[in-house]
Amino acid sequence: MALEVEVIKASRKISDRNAGKLSDVLRVAPYARVSTDTEEQLNSYKSQVAYYTDLVSKRSDWVLVDIYADEAITGTQVTKREDFQRMINDCMDGKIDMIITKSISRFARNTLDTLKYVRMLKEKNIAVFFEDENINTLTMDGELLLVILSSVAQQEVENISANVKKGLKMKMKRGELVGFQSCLGYDYDVNTKKISVNQEEAEIVRYIFERYTSGIGAYVIAKELTEAGHKTKYGRVEWQDTTVLGIIKNEKYKGDLLQGKTFTVDPISKRRLDNYGEEDQFYVKNHHEPIVSEEVFEKAQDILHRRGENRRRGAKGKRDKYSRKFAFSSKLECAFCGSNLSRRNWHSGTPHEKVIWQCVTATKKGKKYCSRSKALEEKLIEGAFVESYKLVCRNNSDVLDELMKRMESVFSDQNNQKRLNKIISDIQATEQKRCKLIDLCLDEKIDRAT
Repeated sequence: MALEVEVIKASRKISDRNAGKLSDVLRVAPYARVSTDTEEQLNSYKSQVAYYTDLVSKRSDWVLVDIYADEAITGTQVTKREDFQRMINDCMDGKIDMIITKSISRFARNTLDTLKYVRMLKEKNIAVFFEDENINTLTMDGELLLVILSSVAQQEVENISANVKKGLKMKMKRGELVGFQSCLGYDYDVNTKKISVNQEEAEIVRYIFERYTSGIGAYVIAKELTEAGHKTKYGRVEWQDTTVLGIIKNEKYKGDLLQGKTFTVDPISKRRLDNYGEEDQFYVKNHHEPIVSEEVFEKAQDILHRRGENRRRGAKGKRDKYSRKFAFSSKLECAFCGSNLSRRNWHSGTPHEKVIWQCVTATKKGKKYCSRSKALEEKLIEGAFVESYKLVCRNNSDVLDELMKRMESVFSDQNNQKRLNKIISDIQATEQKRCKLIDLCLDEKIDRAT
């Protein structure tokens, strides 16, 4: 018996479906965005809002849910666009059937974000209509065209970013001030693009340099400024030692200007890194009125460098991690407050240098928090330990015998050296493997994840 197959022609589109029900009216949400807060762009923003309000009102099969719009927000990062995120949340809650936007670049200038949100909405049967490209994501055949056009939008951002960076570098090369960050002691004039000395704040800067060059540390200076009630540039009353050190290192206080201290890795993530030579830097001497003399500034740098020399490791000087490398580390306790004692150097680099152990509470928070604590010389602590050990072991031959047995067993155990040699060999083999993997990655024979 021959089979007869009747073809029932499709009579509607998937975009007509709304939560499993047929709907004659689409709930529409227009999305508008402008990149900057200039008057021209804000006028464009208002025009977009008016345009979409009029557009939706003319269609009997459309009903306006809300107009979602972001002002003066970058299009490269959707997480920073509050109204965009509100619109997506409303879509996920089933309040919207279709999003209308002027172009792909208005929706997102990042290819990955464009596809991510289009696919997310497509799963909910929510259409995105791009007017300029005339694309409806629910009716289009495949994603190829969308990928191509969104890639073009992303490339446009990268080209604009490259041109902007080039223009900024040309300004820096001419000695112009670019992207000045707020700086204690100086005021910035937006119209003239120049900085001038703020005499009231400048006194604080001079005080910091005066105290630092006289031998006082950044922590103590910060504590003095806090107690005196002086405010930072950002209005904070409590000063930190890092804030003081930042002022000590800032070349602007001697009248010079270094530009290009940081750089943007890419225009999409907008991640910034300290510039260790990856990008050009521009140093301008005698750019503005100094607050301290060059002699005072350089003296402060010498002190800063000398103090950091002992704990500097590598080209950029990262501090060594705490390693309990001293005999009494974490073993001495303050009898008054219970805090640990830390090892410190007094009069470092002078004939009067000596090593002491001092209460951490008193050194970090101030003497008033542990007023009775005193600094103890390491030699005295070592002598006291030896005397205590003698008292313990003087009439206890069994203690000494046990100690000697343990020492003999440790020193006579040749396996320790063998184990050490094996571990060293394993480390060398692992390092060779790591170097080979790096070479393969550089030659693009394996990817980074592998």
